[in-house]
Amino acid sequence: MSEQQRGPENQGHTPSPGAGKGLSGAFQVEERSEAQLQRLKKRHNLSLLGAIALFTAAAVFTVSVLGNNFGWFERQDYRGDGNETVNFTISEGDTVEQVGIDLANEDIVANAGRFIETFNDEYQGEFIQPGDYEMRRQMSSEAAVRVLMDEGDPAHYAAVANTLRMDDTFQILSDSTGISVDEFESAAEDTSKFGIPDEFPNIEGYLHPGEYRFPLDATADQILQEMVDRTKATLERNNVPEDQAFRVLTVASLVEFEGVPADYADVAGAIYNRIDRPDDETNGFIQSDASVTYGLGRRSYDFSDEERRDASNEYNTFANPGLPVGPIGSPGDESIDAAANPADNDYYYWVTTNLDTGETKFAENFAQHEENVAEYQSWCSDNPGRCD
Repeated sequence: MSEQQRGPENQGHTPSPGAGKGLSGAFQVEERSEAQLQRLKKRHNLSLLGAIALFTAAAVFTVSVLGNNFGWFERQDYRGDGNETVNFTISEGDTVEQVGIDLANEDIVANAGRFIETFNDEYQGEFIQPGDYEMRRQMSSEAAVRVLMDEGDPAHYAAVANTLRMDDTFQILSDSTGISVDEFESAAEDTSKFGIPDEFPNIEGYLHPGEYRFPLDATADQILQEMVDRTKATLERNNVPEDQAFRVLTVASLVEFEGVPADYADVAGAIYNRIDRPDDETNGFIQSDASVTYGLGRRSYDFSDEERRDASNEYNTFANPGLPVGPIGSPGDESIDAAANPADNDYYYWVTTNLDTGETKFAENFAQHEENVAEYQSWCSDNPGRCD
């Protein structure tokens, strides 16, 4: 066969040694030099190192992701009694689990689960008393449990509800601490020592409701100061300057008696509309039954027309325009927040039309208000004795 007749597949092909010797030629291995072998070994080592590095990176990534998801790297507990002092509040109804979460969020304990486990080891099935506790940052779970379960310093527990007047509060404080009511009344006479502005006729408005744990050796002055300081702290959180404290706390005290928490901001807006727009149809009168009965020293809202017209009662907001002479109770956080940040509305009237649910109806004028009052009166007729 001539060169011209050979197919292109055969052009340039040189038979290897052993070609034409049957199948044995197909398995013959070409001998390599020492240099070639070293190069092959080096490439093999590099590939192995690359594979190890890739595996290590993947392993680190996997452990990191799983560790973050499952808390493998979280600190499980601190050691000792902690460092920086911090106030910690436990609210009524808080479970041990919720307390553990709150402690961890405040960096008082390292891990909520570890705290709960430590608590249950000693106090399974028990609960933690609500109130304020002096804790420390970065305490061991054991130390935190010890403080919360009264293994630390014993204290007097007192619970002061919202809408209480100061004489009721003094009685609760006396029952809780053993200090006489007279001593609390005497301590409260000089309000300036507690940092209360001169506008306030007494300490009413500053005895912040809530749960307290007072040291066994606390004096009446110290107890009252702690309550006053809580009220001041709430004013500060709402950016209320001192020259507005009287206005805000007095309105807040009215709000607590005139509505339910969901309506506090609207009630506050309506009260401000009345006192800030004296030329409108309410003529600057707030007209709060609760303020009248406070001035009368009674709890019932049942008072006579003569008492309604009595301007000598400085808390009578039917006979005297503007704010009463002072707060009619010590308001809590929600009502202070509402009085400091009232709803922007055009309401002048409000009435609770259902005393069971606290549903309150608002109106911009007297005609609308009369319709709401009729609804309230209908509810009273359907519920004899409830509106007395």
